[in-house]
Amino acid sequence: MDRRESIKVLGLTAVGTGILLESCQTGSSEKETAAAHEIKKLPGVQEFEYERNNKLNSEQYFDEHEMATITVLADIIIPKDEYSESASKAGVPDFIEFMVKDIPDYKLPMRGGLKWLDIQCLKRYDKVFVACDQKQQLAMVDEIAYPQKAKPEMQQGVAFFSLMRNLTASGFFTSEIGVKDIGYMGNRPGPWEGVPADVLKQYGFTEDV
Repeated sequence: MDRRESIKVLGLTAVGTGILLESCQTGSSEKETAAAHEIKKLPGVQEFEYERNNKLNSEQYFDEHEMATITVLADIIIPKDEYSESASKAGVPDFIEFMVKDIPDYKLPMRGGLKWLDIQCLKRYDKVFVACDQKQQLAMVDEIAYPQKAKPEMQQGVAFFSLMRNLTASGFFTSEIGVKDIGYMGNRPGPWEGVPADVLKQYGFTEDV
């Protein structure tokens, strides 16, 4: 999957990358836990938004197994290559964890999709998705990654993988790694060489004036 083609076809919503935080360590005090999850207040963010984001960031939705599955899938969608790092290196799994809490409508499709994926792999390989080898994982993904080619019985997986792919691309291409990957340089001043001669002539001026 070409990540540059992905960004052309997906409508990506710019999301602040400050939400990508490391989880707190087990056994921390309540105060330490809150501090570990507190995010930096960015310019333009209102106080109620800042407080809400901190609250969401302190909660945990996906369990350890689900996060491991999301990590493997994210790196299948955007692997490390000669241009940049993988999706997981860019913090995409944590981004997805935050987004399902920020948009609750994502919760059931994501959790249900992860469970569906494991059930399919158990039927085929007698083990869950993350326990499968790379060849088995890619074979499973190939059956749900292309909607027009997918079999009717794979439609639930197709819907799940489409959401997973959209979230992965959104998280990656709004991260520092992803922004560098597409070559975005930001606003930069261009060289000024004066008013063009034809414009000066149009208004009755000469270059010497």
